Amino acid sequence: MATQFAWGFMKIKVFIAFSDNPSADFPMGLDQLASYFWLQQAFIAFFMAWMMEAEIFDCISDGNVAYELCRPVRLYAMWFSRSLAVRLVRGLLRCGPILLAALLMPPPYRLTLPPDPLTALWFLLTMALGLLVMVALCMILYMLTFFTISPMGLRLVFVCAVEFLQGAVIPLPFFSPVMQKVLELLPFAATENVPLRVYSGQLAGVGLLRAAALQVFWLAVLVTAGQLLSRLAIRKTTIQGG
Repeated sequence: MATQFAWGFMKIKVFIAFSDNPSADFPMGLDQLASYFWLQQAFIAFFMAWMMEAEIFDCISDGNVAYELCRPVRLYAMWFSRSLAVRLVRGLLRCGPILLAALLMPPPYRLTLPPDPLTALWFLLTMALGLLVMVALCMILYMLTFFTISPMGLRLVFVCAVEFLQGAVIPLPFFSPVMQKVLELLPFAATENVPLRVYSGQLAGVGLLRAAALQVFWLAVLVTAGQLLSRLAIRKTTIQGG
């Protein structure tokens, strides 16, 4: 949690410095940015691409996946549930103290409350959908590991791409209008970008409905693709030694 506070302060301070420039065109207010970054740090376990299960990668690489295949449950469903549970528990155990401290901070570092109860409900809904999309993305990577000698290359590319394209480094509204429209159509934006912008009211109305619909769409696509990859991987897998 100390690390999350350090990163939260640093990111907010950087954007405050840029906002002091009279020529700076800010698509988000400082209060919205503070809420964005504190929520990002509080729920980092939900959406960070690097928080993957090392045991699953090891299971595939050393052949212990054979034991998983003996269980009377589908491999994809078992690993999806496991990944979801791990992220959920880590996030819920960590978020409370961070959110409480952020709510008590002075402006412009303070985490503000949602504009109205309906926005809070939409935040919770899009947060749940974003978490499911993130797990589905990681499941694609797990299944692709069946076809590689080592998962390290895939993991490096995946983590770098996801963190940049989901808005973890720079919120998507700060990209150029054309690039923002393209990024918002990708599955990565359906993770943390949507709920964090919904919370402060930066994403509302038709834009909110469109973003939530894209979350549902990408969740269905990624889960279907992951299940197909799972079946192909199991069919092609050969485990030596027994």
